[in-house]
Amino acid sequence: MPEDAPVTTTTAPWISSWRTPSYDGGGSLDVIGAHARRLPALDERWGPRPYPRDELERALVAGGVAGPAGHPHDNVFGNIRKLVAHDPDKLFGLSAIPEPYGFEEIVRLVGDAAGVPIDALATEGAPDIDAGTLLDACTAFGEGLAQASAHGGRLLVATGHPGDLDPLYGAIARLAEEHGATIVRPADGETWFDAYVQKDWTIAYHGAVGMIADHDRPRHTHQPHAMRRMLQADRPDLVIADHGFAGAAIEAGVETLSFADVNDPALIVAKAQGRTQHVVVLDDHVPPENYWPCFQAIAEAFRSKESRLA
Repeated sequence: MPEDAPVTTTTAPWISSWRTPSYDGGGSLDVIGAHARRLPALDERWGPRPYPRDELERALVAGGVAGPAGHPHDNVFGNIRKLVAHDPDKLFGLSAIPEPYGFEEIVRLVGDAAGVPIDALATEGAPDIDAGTLLDACTAFGEGLAQASAHGGRLLVATGHPGDLDPLYGAIARLAEEHGATIVRPADGETWFDAYVQKDWTIAYHGAVGMIADHDRPRHTHQPHAMRRMLQADRPDLVIADHGFAGAAIEAGVETLSFADVNDPALIVAKAQGRTQHVVVLDDHVPPENYWPCFQAIAEAFRSKESRLA
């Protein structure tokens, strides 16, 4: 797919050089190229520029990123109970969790992170994600990323949600790179056999964004194994990730900026334990083009940093 035309504005000098990311697959695996072709093109909303906050909030709700979550209460509560029972699939590679928190305390933590209290006795409906809380979290995320980028930080980006979150992550990586960060892609092409599922997994990169793939396509995963291999190959200054990619980075003591859905409480608990600072709570399974307000809130943090330094 050819690169989109440059998006130019007059709001800040650095915006004029922006080009929305090209999804050509990067050549790591044929399946990555096929994956890239399935993704939608990013439109002009992904060019960094100021937006009114209320417009961003409305777009988050309209796009399903905020508002009623895509996971009902019983699914959220079931995953919290599995975390309390130390189900490896819900631990995301983190040790010493969820203690000291129990079920009701984790329900409270998730509600706090989402900006709307959750009734632990609810039997119908789904938790809500507050759009304003989400934007605030993206701004704080952006401030941390802007600072690391300004110092030339080495950034590793990875997702267990290919097809949903990698366009957002790719745009964030490009933004960071434009502002001084160095993108690293450790263990690219490394393959191992998973005896539990009797198949091979390969680390592949869609542009800047790492993921795992089999012979058919990139796959959704909660597992920490790929990030552990990445960190064995190269230890970055900062990780942007979700699921077990984020959990493994936090466990290894690498500064991590992460995203989590309301039914994936491990990263939220890790933040409550003081092991990580930034966890953005959103619905992680909506059409990828709908995450543009998150990107704009992160980009605004970069502009604000530059304004303070001007």
